[in-house]
Amino acid sequence: MTGVNTSTPDSDDPSETTAIKRPSRGMLIFTLVWAGQLVSTLGSGLTGFALGIWIYQATGSPTLFAINLLVWMLPNIAVAPLAGVLADRWERRLVMLLSDSGAGLSSLFIVVMLWSGELQVWHVYLATFFNSAFSAFQWPAYSAATSLLVPKQHLGRAGGMTQVGEAISELATPAIAGALFVTAGLPAILLIDIASYLVALATLLAVRFPRPKATEEGQASQGSFWREAFYGWTYIRQRPGLLGLLSVFASLNFLLSLTYPLLTPMLLEMSSPDMAGYIASIGGLGMLVSTAAMSAWGGPRRRIYGIAAAEMLAGAFALLLGLRPELPLIAAGCFGMMLVLPVSSACSQAIWQSKVAQDVQGRVFAMRRMLAFSVMPLAYLLAGPLAEGVFEPHMAPGGRLAALLGPVTGVGPGRGMGVMFVCAGALYTLVAALILLLPRIRRVEFELPDAIGENGDERANGLE
Repeated sequence: MTGVNTSTPDSDDPSETTAIKRPSRGMLIFTLVWAGQLVSTLGSGLTGFALGIWIYQATGSPTLFAINLLVWMLPNIAVAPLAGVLADRWERRLVMLLSDSGAGLSSLFIVVMLWSGELQVWHVYLATFFNSAFSAFQWPAYSAATSLLVPKQHLGRAGGMTQVGEAISELATPAIAGALFVTAGLPAILLIDIASYLVALATLLAVRFPRPKATEEGQASQGSFWREAFYGWTYIRQRPGLLGLLSVFASLNFLLSLTYPLLTPMLLEMSSPDMAGYIASIGGLGMLVSTAAMSAWGGPRRRIYGIAAAEMLAGAFALLLGLRPELPLIAAGCFGMMLVLPVSSACSQAIWQSKVAQDVQGRVFAMRRMLAFSVMPLAYLLAGPLAEGVFEPHMAPGGRLAALLGPVTGVGPGRGMGVMFVCAGALYTLVAALILLLPRIRRVEFELPDAIGENGDERANGLE
C-alpha cells in the first residue's frame, strides 16, 4: 500500500475547509443526470411493487413471491466483475445508457406478454433477472462518474441525493402502485416505467462526462479481461482500511438481511395488512428525511465517525423492532433505522469515491458491491426456516425460550421473529463498534491519500 500518512493526529480533520462557491458545471451536470435517474427509480419502484402483487395474486404463494427477490439479487452479484471492467474501459455515460435501455426493454417484454395474454410467473422472473443484470452495470458507472463531476467536499451531499429516489420510492410507490393497480391495471404501471426510462436516457444524451485521469494504479491493472475483472479485489486487499470497512459492511448486511424479510410477517401476526403498510411508510418517511438532510448538509467532516454512529444506532433501532409487540414501538424502530442508515451509506460512498483512483473506480466499486451483497442471499434463505423452525416454536407458550425471554418480549405468534430482531440488533451494534475499535478502519481517511482534489476533476468544467 502506498501513500500512508502516519503523522496526522487521529483527531484532526483530513479535509481542508473551503469557501462556498458557485456550483461548478460538473455539479450542475451531475444534478441533471441525478434528476433523470430519480424519475427512473420511481418508475422502477412502481413496477417492482405491482409485479409483486401480481405474483401473489396469481399464485397465493409467499415462496414464489420471495423467489423474485432472489432472482433480483443474484445477477447483481454475478455480473459485478464484468460491469466493473466495462465501467472503466468504456465511457461511463455509455454504460449508463446501455443499462437504462436494457432495463427498459425488460419492462417492455412484460407489457408485450401481458397484452398477448401469455404472461406467466416465469416471464416475470426472466424480466427481473435481465433488469437486475442491466442495473448491475449502472451502479459502478454512476458511482465512478460522480467522483468525476462532483467536488470532493460535496461527495457526501451527492451520496445523499442519490438515495433520495430510493427514499421517495420506499415512501410513495407502494401507495401509488396499489392505487394504480386497482384503477388502471398493471399495463398502465409498466408504461409509466418505460416512460421513466426514456426520461433518464434523455438526460444522459444531453450531457458529456470527462474521462478519468490516468494513474499508476490504472496502468498496473491493465491486461487480460479476467485480470481486469478481479483487479478490484487486488486493489481493496492491498488497502487494509478499505478491506476492513467492506468486511464490516458485509457482516452488517448479513444481519440486516436475516431479519428484514420477517418484518411484514411479524406485523401481520399483530395487526392488519393496511397497518403493516402504514408502518412501512413511516420507515420510508424516515429515509426521506435523512436523505434530504444529507443532500443539504453533506454529512460530518469525519465521515468514518458518521458511519460508526449511524450503524450503532441502526442496531439499537433494530433491537427496538422486536423488543415488545407494540405497534408504536415498532413504528419508532422503523423510522429510526431508516433515518440513520442513509447517513452511513452516504458517508461510506464519499470515502470510497475520494480514496479510490478514478480510472479503476468501476472495477473497485463493482467488486465492493459484489462482496458486500454476496452474503445476502444466504441470509434470505435462512430467515424463514430459522423463524418457523426454531424461534417461533420456542417462543410459543410453554416453549424453551418463552419462560426466559417472555417477560420482556412477550410470547405467542410473532414473538420468535421479535427475538430474532433483538438478537440481530444487539450483534449489529457490536459489529458496528469495530469501525471505531480497529485502528486501520478508524484511520482510513488519514492513511489513504485522496484520489481527487478539493474541486474534483477540473476537466468537468470543460464538458460539452
